[in-house]
Amino acid sequence: MPPTALDLVDSHCHLDFPDLILETDAIIARARAAGVNRMVTICTRLHHEPRVRALAEAHAEVFYAAGTHPMSAAEDPLASVEDLVALARHPKFVGIGETGLDYHYTAESKAIQQISLRIHIEAAQETGLPLIIHARDADEDMEAILAEGMARKPYACVMHCFSSGPRLAEAALEMGFTLSISGIAAFPKSQDLRDIFARTPLDRLILETDSPYLAPPPHRGKRNEPAYVAHTARAMAPVFGLSLEDFAAITTANFDRLFPRAARSAQAA
Repeated sequence: MPPTALDLVDSHCHLDFPDLILETDAIIARARAAGVNRMVTICTRLHHEPRVRALAEAHAEVFYAAGTHPMSAAEDPLASVEDLVALARHPKFVGIGETGLDYHYTAESKAIQQISLRIHIEAAQETGLPLIIHARDADEDMEAILAEGMARKPYACVMHCFSSGPRLAEAALEMGFTLSISGIAAFPKSQDLRDIFARTPLDRLILETDSPYLAPPPHRGKRNEPAYVAHTARAMAPVFGLSLEDFAAITTANFDRLFPRAARSAQAA
């Protein structure tokens, strides 16, 4: 992919995963060549936080977030609000999670997933950092728990890799949340999902890869990486009648509002 003047952000990737961590320098170089100038790498198990933090400390383009993934909630020790608040003191720590509910593969642990989610919501409320939500086959409980938290105290939130139904999208938007567009939206059979995004206010959308997963065309089925967020942006810009450059600028501005620590760092660089 040739160098570009685009200014894109990959709001959610996993640079510490085995598929990526051995090529970090090359992956970041390819991202910059594609116009992806910042990325947030996500820690999904808190005992991995030191290696994720090290990636953010080693690379100016990389920020990080940490939490307990719902599919790990039954295996890992429960995080405490205090644990998450302590991690959030790091200047490159920009979000709480990913957390959430996943009943697709791990429905048997739904009770502990819900406890973990509520802990992460409280940490987001206490720190003022955005909550990063993973939701799969749990829309009704997800809506209820997010709304319960919002009624107690407002907080910011992004629905990472949004691929749920229109009801959860509407509920999330009513609560002031942001929807994140992944490579799934660029799949040919994802018209229903593109329709949901088309009905979403433009100021409530950001982009991500979730790499190494969910590579968009023309790399579908292969390892994903942050550079490929440009392919998702290129596929989605026409949905809104926008040029690639304008869509990139809008989604990056949205990212900066949602993740102000990353925005401040970018301005200071």
